[in-house]
Amino acid sequence: MRIAFQMMIAATALAVPALAQAAGDDRNGSAEIIRGDYVSAERTLVDQRRLFPDHADLTLNLAAVYHHAGRVSEARALYRDVLRRPDEDVNLVTDRTFSAHQLATIALQRLERTQLSVR
Repeated sequence: MRIAFQMMIAATALAVPALAQAAGDDRNGSAEIIRGDYVSAERTLVDQRRLFPDHADLTLNLAAVYHHAGRVSEARALYRDVLRRPDEDVNLVTDRTFSAHQLATIALQRLERTQLSVR
């Protein structure tokens, strides 16, 4: 089953690989993240994940918020959670398709590089 999400590539301070932007009126924190309102984004994402715990866009975006806030352990745990679940195809606004697993893997690699460069 293919679950399509609109994804927006975002260049944040920590080079988070992508922000998920679900089609329609879904509240997945992407607008708040783009505005830099990470506190509101976190609140929205935590609330929405209670309702939709299997939605990869919510998990990826919450991980990006945690990554931006320096909460690396929590971000890493969420990216790994995406990898433990069945994969979902995601459509980027650039008309490229990636899987949630690809995005989580890229994010984990960037987290590791960031951690190594800090040491």
